[in-house]
This record gives sequence, structure tokens and C-alpha cells, in this order.
Amino acid sequence: METEDDLAGVKARAAERLAVERDALVALSHRIHADPELSWQEHRAAAAVADALRGAGFDTQAGAYGVDTAVEAVRGDGDMTVVICAEYDALPGVGHACGHNVIATIGIGAAIALADVAHDAGLRVKLLGTPAEEHGGGKVSLLAAGAFEDATCSLMVHGGTGDDAKAATVAFAAVERFEVEFTGRAAHAAAAPEKAINAGAAATLALTAIGLLRQQLPGGTSVNAFVSDGGEATNIIAERAVVQAEVRAHDLDTWRDLKRRILACLEGAAIAMGCHWEHRRTEHPYAPLVQHPELSAFWDANLVGLGRAPVSSVGEARGSTDMGNVSQVLPALHPMISFLGETAVPHHPDFAAAAASPAADDAIIDGATALAWTVIDAALSPEVREDLLARQSARPAGATRETMQN
Repeated sequence: METEDDLAGVKARAAERLAVERDALVALSHRIHADPELSWQEHRAAAAVADALRGAGFDTQAGAYGVDTAVEAVRGDGDMTVVICAEYDALPGVGHACGHNVIATIGIGAAIALADVAHDAGLRVKLLGTPAEEHGGGKVSLLAAGAFEDATCSLMVHGGTGDDAKAATVAFAAVERFEVEFTGRAAHAAAAPEKAINAGAAATLALTAIGLLRQQLPGGTSVNAFVSDGGEATNIIAERAVVQAEVRAHDLDTWRDLKRRILACLEGAAIAMGCHWEHRRTEHPYAPLVQHPELSAFWDANLVGLGRAPVSSVGEARGSTDMGNVSQVLPALHPMISFLGETAVPHHPDFAAAAASPAADDAIIDGATALAWTVIDAALSPEVREDLLARQSARPAGATRETMQN
């Protein structure tokens, strides 16, 4: 059994490795940041991640699990497999305004540091480069392909601004995105309007109904919708219109009921205007995030050890992540690390600038250190390790391949 001195020594070695890697990690973060790629198109970022891990001695595969821009990198042969997730997709128009360049390099740094102590901690370290978190759900595709079947637990860290938050108070909601197509009948808008069935009007009525429903929606839920195709010319009444929509909630039953009510608005609009309508998913649905309690406590203590001061998160976060799907099937952690001193709002150009600031560079090293230390704490705590391994042993074969579909 490891003593406290042993634990401190293993942690110190991990931190020392990260100090050595600092310049390379910051340079890689800035490289990814300067070359943003959208979901499922992150070929250069994925190649850079794979190269960094291959250079650190990992057995590395690009295009892992049949996903072109996924990466798998493995080192160590312990009986406890920790999967570190790294995201690197950007947003349309605003680049890395969610800081995934920081997420990627925190994950790489933590994986490299853990690989150095894998023998002493009984670890098998596996980094998964997981594409398309912003739109698409790369982790859901990887779950279905079996990428997490060997995982004892999985962790990642997201960047943010303001105060550091205690991990257990960082929440993410379920989300589903879908499109609705209204089909009517075209006609000349001036010469024969009475012969038309106006699909564009159905879309407008649907958005109006959703707007009126918002007053009655439960707290903590969120709905957004817009018309992505509403006609082609002013003198043609639209035969076809398409609405893009998303629904979010922290509770699964509430989330499913919310979708039912939104679909009723859409159907009602179709009925009112005499249109045919149908809906289809456009992306994998994301599940609510479940933070593992012991991993959360370790993370908070390690932030304090780095001189940070995590506080309870204020308010209920309404963003979503495909890490939620991972957390539904195995012990997981997805905390935040702040770019201290920065105040930008995510998904805004100011946040993209903050994601390559000196504060973000510091967050890479602090985040990777705290993440590596959290894994070491779990691996060298007999009770926590035993519980995590017992949960893995009890998990039926193929259980992680199951994804939330309704």
C-alpha cells in the first residue's frame, strides 16, 4: 500500500514532467487555436494530437474506431484504465471560442504525465481524441464503436473564465437537435395565392407557438429554433420550409416532455396551415452530466494545492456536452479550469482571444497537473481504486456501447 510520502512523490514526478512539457503544450495549443476546424473536419488538429502522443511513446492510432478525426493513444499495462478525453473542434465563425485548444492540450499533458508514473500507480493510460463535441457528438459515436469498453473511468477538463468552480457543482444539460420539414404547395403569390399551401407560414407559426410556450416551461430548460429554409422568392409562396430546433433540460424526463411539447407546437402549425410535416434528428442527443463524487473531491483538493480557490458554481449551467453520455455509463469527471482574470463569455470572439491568452496558457498546466493528480489520488487510494475496478468488473460486456436514443 502506498504511503502519503509515496503519493506525494508520484504527484511530484507528474508535475515535474509537465513543467518540462510546458512550452511544447502551449505551442500546440496556439497551433490548434490558430487553425480552427469544424466538427468532423479536425484533420490537422487530430494529426497534431497524434504526433504529440506518438512522440511521447504512446501506441497511437489516428482515425480510431472508424471515426476519421478520432485519435487513440495508449501507454502502460496496469489493471486500471483511465481514459482522458481531448476535444479540438472549433465553432463556425468564431473559431476556438469554446477553448477546445486548451481542452486538447490539458488532456495531452495529463496523459503524458500519467504515463511517466503509470507503473507506480498501476495504470493503463489511454487518451481519446474525441471530435465534434460542438455539433455531432463524437463521444457518442466512439461509445457506440466500443472505445470506452476498457475504461475504468474517464476524465477531461474544460476551460472557462471567472472563478474556478467546485467540480460537483459543474452541471451540463441534456440536449437534442432536430429539424422539422413542412411541405405545402407553391403558387404565384399575387396571381393565385388561394391555390397555395404556405409552408413558410407554417414555420413562422411554429416559432410563434414556441415563443408563447416559453412562459410555461419549467425552470432550467431551454429551447431554441430558427428557420433554415423558408422560401426562394417573394413572388412564390413557399412549398417547403425547414426549422432547426434544440431542446435542453437537466432531468431526462423533463427533457423528453419538453421535446413532446415542442413537437406539438410544430404539428399544430402544420395542421393550421394544411401542411404535411415530419421531423428527424440532425445529431446524436447528449445526456446530462454526472460528476463522480470522489473524483470531484480529489479535483477540488488538487486545485487548492495549486493555489486556486474553487467556489460553488453560481446558477445552473445550461450548456451541454457529449461527455454526459460517457458519464451515464461509467465513472467520469468533467470539471472546469478558469483562465483567471479573463471575463469573456463562451461562444463569443472575446472568448476565442482569451483561449490563447497567458491566462489560458497557465490553465493548461494547472489543468493538466490537477487532472493527473486526481487520477493518481484515485489510483493510489485503496478504497476508491477498489470501488472503480469493482464497477468496471460488474459492468456487462457492451454496456458502454449503449447510447441515449430517446
